Amino acid sequence: MAVLTDKARTFLQQPFVGEVTTLRPDGSPHTTVVWVDVDTDEVIFNTAVGRAKERYLRKDPRVSLIVVDPEDANRWVSVSGTAELDTNGADEEIDKLARKYLGADSYPWRTPEEQRINVRIHPQRVETTGLE
Repeated sequence: MAVLTDKARTFLQQPFVGEVTTLRPDGSPHTTVVWVDVDTDEVIFNTAVGRAKERYLRKDPRVSLIVVDPEDANRWVSVSGTAELDTNGADEEIDKLARKYLGADSYPWRTPEEQRINVRIHPQRVETTGLE
């Protein structure tokens, strides 16, 4: 397992969105924008059960994420690894992310029928640029 440096961890704690890539059943890439959290050496994002990211990761847990500083495209962190999906604590996590990215107490687009799920990336490769 790869580890995040302190500088990479600090960078990922900023309210910069990430782009996550999963693999469709035919092997083609599927990339979407996500809010990002970090827990020691693991990166977390949150989605809803039934969405494409969640469905694709259940079939193939390989995942890649890049977070780029919106003010400086030469500063970024890329994490590739395998995903672990878990609904435990997912409602709390999406509210935490809403505070980070929106300054809101809770996630404003929650619907009663949706079940949130955390995706925890266990890094196998971490690359960074511009964090010196």
